[in-house]
Amino acid sequence: MHDTNLLQLIIDDFAPAQQLLELLQNESLALHGRDMPLLEEILARKQALIILLEQHGRKRSEILASLNLPTNRQGLEQLASQSSIGDQLLSQSDVLTDLIAQCQAANVNNGQSILVQQAATANQLKILTGGEPPALYDASGTFAKPVKPRTFSQA
Repeated sequence: MHDTNLLQLIIDDFAPAQQLLELLQNESLALHGRDMPLLEEILARKQALIILLEQHGRKRSEILASLNLPTNRQGLEQLASQSSIGDQLLSQSDVLTDLIAQCQAANVNNGQSILVQQAATANQLKILTGGEPPALYDASGTFAKPVKPRTFSQA
């Protein structure tokens, strides 16, 4: 009974995990296009999916804990070894784990993209506000320190 409930929870997470992956891929495109309204919509939908996936993850952990099993892969393997649907339980869990890993990788890439854009924006703001001039490279490709303008003192 617990094994079938656990299997169903795993299968139920396929759709939201796939939706989350698609949202993260769309988020990447929206980040590159700097489409703020779309990014806000994606964020709201993404948060709802993450909450749902976390709730289901807690339920799966509770099932394993109620059987006095570890709430990790080892506990799942122990349950699977005593179940007639053990192979299916493990294979479906592997599919979900892979899907979640893809989501995490896409999220890391999006985070890196945000950091790059923040740095570019900060640099542009420095230029616009008369801050420190941007670092440049010379013709040989090596870093060239910007030349500071000469200041003339009046005698």
